[in-house]
Amino acid sequence: MKSHLEMLGMKSDMISRSLNEGFSGGEKKRNEILQMLILEPEVIILDEIDSGLDIDALRAVSEGINKMKDGKRTFLVITHYSRILDYIEPDYIHVLKDGRIIKTAGAELVAQLEEHGYDAIEEA
Repeated sequence: MKSHLEMLGMKSDMISRSLNEGFSGGEKKRNEILQMLILEPEVIILDEIDSGLDIDALRAVSEGINKMKDGKRTFLVITHYSRILDYIEPDYIHVLKDGRIIKTAGAELVAQLEEHGYDAIEEA
């Protein structure tokens, strides 16, 4: 656990604190990644894990995700922004609209979204 704490830039006194008690937003997200590293689940859903993170926390969270990418786990990373994709490489990008996936492509879809926005995506 201590090596995971160090990698995530967390202080060791967090081990003795109650879950998320007095944590900042970034500390809560790092704590989620710590739990992921310890529990080693097969399916991981991260909903806006990058929201509100400063650059150091974003790098630490991304490093935790990348550490677990081994081809045996499934990650679903839900985000509205591409900045986390500067640190983790997706296998697929899915665009969801009205509860349906309307577009699936590779990482190249990020550039298209950045240039033209979500409204330019045509439903499949």
